[in-house]
Amino acid sequence: MSLSVVQGFSKSLAMTVLSEIGDKTFFAAAILAMRHPRRYVLAGCLSALIVMTILSAAVGWAAPNLISRTLTKHIATILFLVFGLWSLWDAFHEGDSEELAEVEAELDADLQANGKNKANGKADDETKKKNRPLFSQFFSPIFLKAFSITFFGEWGDKSQIATIGLAAAENPLGVVLGGILGQALCQTAAVFGGKSLAKQISEKFIALSGGVLFIVFGIQSYFSTVDS
Repeated sequence: MSLSVVQGFSKSLAMTVLSEIGDKTFFAAAILAMRHPRRYVLAGCLSALIVMTILSAAVGWAAPNLISRTLTKHIATILFLVFGLWSLWDAFHEGDSEELAEVEAELDADLQANGKNKANGKADDETKKKNRPLFSQFFSPIFLKAFSITFFGEWGDKSQIATIGLAAAENPLGVVLGGILGQALCQTAAVFGGKSLAKQISEKFIALSGGVLFIVFGIQSYFSTVDS
């Protein structure tokens, strides 16, 4: 494995973990897993994030072919520095995060809109699902719900844009592999105990770490532009 792939992999892995722990999609996966079978929720959320990571990396990879590589690196540098300062601002100026409460409220509203009477037939539905072929089980309404909530929740998010910038500055293959591994770790943690884990996480520390990491990436991107 080349040095550029390893470098892109390590940066993407670190960025993804620090961006996704305690993020809106992290809480959504945790809450959905408390209400539905975990395997469907994990499959849906992780599939959405893998697709998003590949699409973002593809955009970042294509960017230098559309505009000059130097301009691309300048844009990536600015993005990293802005996101770094944004994260540091969040760490010092926000109180306890209301993200978990917001996600719970949204999912509760969605549950009420669909009708609570579906709960009465839950046992029968689960029995029917167990008798379905494995492939069709993973395309159940629960899978599609987890996929859509995660995909659209991640669209335009800070981590998605950062992945585009990282893929423009680093080896896209390494960025994709690191991003997928990071997403797999975060979503697995969310599904298998995310709510209790979220209460133990120091959100200020995560925001500080993420902010410092983005700024370091921005500085490295700046000096790589100067050297080239």
